[in-house]
Amino acid sequence: MRKDHKQIKPGKRICNPTPQPRRHSSRHGSGAGYSLLEIALTLALVSIMVAFAMPAMFSTADIFRLSAAADSATWAIQTTRYQAIMKGYPFQLTFSAANNTYQVASEPPGTNTFSNVGSAIPLTSSAVTFNTGTVLQFKGNGSVAATAGNVQTFSISFKGRTKTITVSNYGSITVQ
Repeated sequence: MRKDHKQIKPGKRICNPTPQPRRHSSRHGSGAGYSLLEIALTLALVSIMVAFAMPAMFSTADIFRLSAAADSATWAIQTTRYQAIMKGYPFQLTFSAANNTYQVASEPPGTNTFSNVGSAIPLTSSAVTFNTGTVLQFKGNGSVAATAGNVQTFSISFKGRTKTITVSNYGSITVQ
């Protein structure tokens, strides 16, 4: 009598007793993957979509750069005003249209002139422009006065877009 089952020695693995069907590839390939035409059409569609999206991306980046410059200006105004209130003596903030910087100066008690606090700080790394140089003076009680042109409003522009910053007599800032 013939044995149908082999005896398995301990530690040996058992293989699947049913043989798997063999997969034959055709002479021209297995049919998996993409043809050169499909890849070229996909790349053409992606290129067209990117070409339409680029101007919108650049425009959005310009808006963000202008907003960042306006945010830097409002931050400088607020912190200079808070310094004047905290220290109890006048501070001055000068926005320079010539080199797109701002400079903080203080007038401690016993002095009659403003002296710079640190060095001039660039408003932003982007090439923004001010409509005019503006000098704001902050008193120890928090009131604000513009000395250059008696205007507490100035504009920042970047690539045809403009934001106007207005500072009220008591430091309220409006950006439009």
